[in-house]
Amino acid sequence: MSNRRREETGRSNYLAGQAAEEAVLRHYAARGLTLAKARWRGKAGEVDLILRDGDEVVFVEVKHSRSFDSAAARLLPKQIERLMRAAEEFAGGEPKGLLTEMRFDVALVNEQGAVHILENALW
Repeated sequence: MSNRRREETGRSNYLAGQAAEEAVLRHYAARGLTLAKARWRGKAGEVDLILRDGDEVVFVEVKHSRSFDSAAARLLPKQIERLMRAAEEFAGGEPKGLLTEMRFDVALVNEQGAVHILENALW
């Protein structure tokens, strides 16, 4: 694959990921949650979306693919570990620290832009 083709594919994937995150954010906003941070990066890694549902902090990993099943298959154990460490780091800066009420959701987005949320998907 040529460098130009790789760049085009990378840009296309980046834009598709951004569109998926925006669709997920709209889904949560319709349910009354508010955005705390998008693409928050700490020392441990990045969290796609961090939302607030009252006092609860919701960490969301967004996965986009052709189907919900293929999107779910893209969530790897290493990513889950990174997400957990990053969430701990973020929660450490909250007023209640690690005692902050929190949950970990996975948001799946298919190629049609439909959103499926798996609440409390990660422990």
